Amino acid sequence: MPRPMKKQEKAKDFKGTINKLFKMYLFKYKFQLLLITIFAIGGTVFNIVGPKILGNATTEIFNGLVSKFSGGAGINFENIANILITLITLYVIGMILSFAEGVIMTYVAQKISYKMRNDLSEKLNRLPMKYFDKRTHGEILSTITNDIDTLSMNMNQNLTEIIRSTCTLIGIVIMMFSINVTMTFVTILMLPVTVICISIIAKKSQKFFNMQQEYLAKVNGHVEEIYGGHNIVKAFNREKDTIKEFDAKNEDLYRTAWKSQFLSGLMRPIMMFVGNISYVVISILGGYYAFKGIITVGNIQSFIQYSRQFTQPIAQLAEISASIQSMVAAAERVITFLNEKEEIQQPKNAEKLPEEVKGNVKFDHVVFGYDDDKTIINDFSADIKAGQKVAIVGPTGAGKTTIVKLLMRFYDLKSGAIYVDGVDISKCSRCTVREKFGMVLQDTWLYSGTIKDNIKYGKPEACDSEIIEVAKTARVHHFIKTLPNGYDMVLNEESSNISSGQKQLLTMARVLLMNPRILILDEATSSIDTRTEIEIQKAMDNMMEGRTSFVIAHRLSTIKNADLILVMQHGDIVEQGKHEELLAKNGEYAKLYNSQFEEEEE
Repeated sequence: MPRPMKKQEKAKDFKGTINKLFKMYLFKYKFQLLLITIFAIGGTVFNIVGPKILGNATTEIFNGLVSKFSGGAGINFENIANILITLITLYVIGMILSFAEGVIMTYVAQKISYKMRNDLSEKLNRLPMKYFDKRTHGEILSTITNDIDTLSMNMNQNLTEIIRSTCTLIGIVIMMFSINVTMTFVTILMLPVTVICISIIAKKSQKFFNMQQEYLAKVNGHVEEIYGGHNIVKAFNREKDTIKEFDAKNEDLYRTAWKSQFLSGLMRPIMMFVGNISYVVISILGGYYAFKGIITVGNIQSFIQYSRQFTQPIAQLAEISASIQSMVAAAERVITFLNEKEEIQQPKNAEKLPEEVKGNVKFDHVVFGYDDDKTIINDFSADIKAGQKVAIVGPTGAGKTTIVKLLMRFYDLKSGAIYVDGVDISKCSRCTVREKFGMVLQDTWLYSGTIKDNIKYGKPEACDSEIIEVAKTARVHHFIKTLPNGYDMVLNEESSNISSGQKQLLTMARVLLMNPRILILDEATSSIDTRTEIEIQKAMDNMMEGRTSFVIAHRLSTIKNADLILVMQHGDIVEQGKHEELLAKNGEYAKLYNSQFEEEEE
């Protein structure tokens, strides 16, 4: 049964992508590619010559039988043996060449795939954060996994297949012409008939295949959505409705799939029918020419074999064309990804922060926007002294988290500057800046591995005693000891085998282990219960002693003891001071604090 006719995915710049792919990756293996071409042509030629030589054996047997009935010497088995030995030798050589070509092509394809994955992995770490803001994780993962696999698989299978099919087609036509010109023209004339019939069916079936893919996507999307929200479906008693909706989508899929597969299934019978007509015509012509003595019986057999093989390379090239389009489209996405503009990791004449930073941080008229046409931080200025605990508060969208991202140099400023101990961090390498900060985010991230490995993520050389010490400070040691295998317990892929609060505690321990001079806590206690929060707050106060710390908090009761509170609104600092001072002003901070107090009272 022929392959389903999928909607072709075409590259925007086919020729340009091929040139880039060759320059970036294939050119390095030009010698291997030359060998592949030579071996593929050689293997194909040896296989094509086979039927003609086998026809000579048939002719020898036929002439021997005729001679025997006429009183002659009969069949010359020595000649037949020589012909068969020659034939077997050719087939063995062809097999060896094809095998060698396949091995070399596999090596080249996998090497290129390996190099591409490495390049993509390294590229990921050099891309600016704004690149990831505009693309989904699925799009990026698809490039790294699906596109590379598509490229590798099609390169391995189809590049040599193009050479083989082209050589086979040319070779078969040459061999048929060498046997009989008229019979060759009859065979070639049957080709347009096949193409016309298949084109008509393909045109009708294409729309059903497109609809099949659309309905399949809807069914898969529905199943994934319902499975992901299975508990909600159960809670609202919507099982019957979801089944009814699934049945409707599944019915659409069944209807279009049946039509597309039925029409697709007609192609092979039609090709066989046209091929059989060609076979009958060739047999009649061959018998007539043999009777006239124009060609031998063996040549008839050889020609019939060639005519049977004639449509195979054409069909293979037709199938490969769609795969090649997909391969080039995948390569185009990979190359586009690799050509994305990178952020500057190491500025020219880069300055260095002191080995032991004190923690003085100054924001000097900072202006920033995620997009060029939209400003988030309008004119932010603040001077934080070493060892101060600074709380940043304000309504959602005021720019609190953005300030933290700018501190870590996840983004570059539009104008203004941020200084650490008097050094402009934009003139330092990003790695140098980030190693001076410890950061605990609201969204926790732990990877699949042991608890011990997750804690020492920022300091791989840490010993067990250090890990246990920071775990105790973060109030997570007792919990870890109750787990199976303790610190050696393996977290699953989504860390769902521990609670959200426990994950947050582990991320705190991870930062504590780094012992940074400047701390950033972005809603760090949001996933922790009130009792644990009090304990953590005490531990965090001890940890922040003598260090500069930035705390972003919505619960204002947790930042009463801050040395400086910055109240932000629409990207600007509207108020700053201590807790009692800001309450006495009865301004924006007082409104925020009193509204939370009223909510708690209610």
